Amino acid sequence: MFNNLEILGLAQARARHAAARQAQVATNIANADTPGYRARDVASFDQVFRIDGGSARLTLRTIDAGGVQSPNGNTVSLETEMVRSVEAQRDHSRALMVYRSAMNVMRAGLGR
Repeated sequence: MFNNLEILGLAQARARHAAARQAQVATNIANADTPGYRARDVASFDQVFRIDGGSARLTLRTIDAGGVQSPNGNTVSLETEMVRSVEAQRDHSRALMVYRSAMNVMRAGLGR
């Protein structure tokens, strides 16, 4: 009965996407001074979720994040990476809230 709840799969997929995006932000920041490094980002959750047909097993793809190129060819902007980091943290928090809400609904349904 509770083996395959779509809402829990969606929350898990959203949390995995947020974690992958946060890891990419960390990589970008670590390479902020590397000559020729191009900033990368993870494709948006909506795009990835739509491509995978709503599957909880997302294929996370990194994409070129663009940005203005500095004289050494680097495209990392620390301000932009800070914004991406906050967005990833918010997405992760949303995923946890969805998971908690689903668990509360199941507990209420079971009378606990």
